[in-house]
Amino acid sequence: MVIDQPATAVELAAGLNLTVETVEQILAELQREYNGYTVNAPDTDVASAARIKTARINTAGHTSRPRGFELRNIAGGWRIYSRADFADVVGGFVLEGQTARLTQAALETLAVIAYRQPVSRARVSAIRGVNVDSVVRTLMQRGLIEDSGTDPESGAVLYRTTSYFLERMGIGSVAELPQLSPHLPGLEGIEEFYDAGRM
Repeated sequence: MVIDQPATAVELAAGLNLTVETVEQILAELQREYNGYTVNAPDTDVASAARIKTARINTAGHTSRPRGFELRNIAGGWRIYSRADFADVVGGFVLEGQTARLTQAALETLAVIAYRQPVSRARVSAIRGVNVDSVVRTLMQRGLIEDSGTDPESGAVLYRTTSYFLERMGIGSVAELPQLSPHLPGLEGIEEFYDAGRM
């Protein structure tokens, strides 16, 4: 909760002076507990007994109830998220008075960078057919893309997506992005076309 990116099991193990194996086991147990797969103790008080009536019964016959938050392994580390069922409520507090949505131009530019990374600003402009300087600045300010070095041939700055982008997309790596080819009819030979252009 106190760091700005997902914590790896190795980082948590170092911080807690435990083995990585122990931390991974604890994380898996916490994840199951937060999802409502816990066992209630036999000496339940009256208030707890009332709550049990509304609780879900899991496959082992034990009563349980999911928490309002969940533990996810995402973007190479672990992080606590509010449960999707409460996204509207939490979003109302977080986004109150803010505009968090990206423009269509920003989304298109982000998509080009995500699928073609590392890629230069000039290449993104060529693909989109418009100047993307201000959009790239916006995406960098929002922490969705970052500088990835320079192109050895042209010296242009290259951009790639960040771990924050992976978190926002809910994926572990860019390899998990949806494939575009099924959505582009008639472009079966596009890779051969690009390969021929590089020669």
